[in-house]
Amino acid sequence: MKIYTRRNAAVGYLALRAMQRSIDRRRRRRSGLRTTAYIALGLVSAGILAAALAVALRRRQGDAGEDAAFDGGNGEIVGEYVTTPEPVPAT
Repeated sequence: MKIYTRRNAAVGYLALRAMQRSIDRRRRRRSGLRTTAYIALGLVSAGILAAALAVALRRRQGDAGEDAAFDGGNGEIVGEYVTTPEPVPAT
């Protein structure tokens, strides 16, 4: 009795092709899931970056309000914080 026949060769070939198609489908599906995961990760990262920029801009605007107590940016404080300089003790 022969083991290698045309019928066995055809069945083996078809079985190998079916397994290869199954593997290819899994690869494509994983590839699609991976692409979706990368897109979602990018959107989350962009959202975090936008939130960080919003916080930074808000802090910057808050600091601008505190700078209003200074006189024109030359470092002298105006308003209720103005005091006379203390005399230097004679030695």
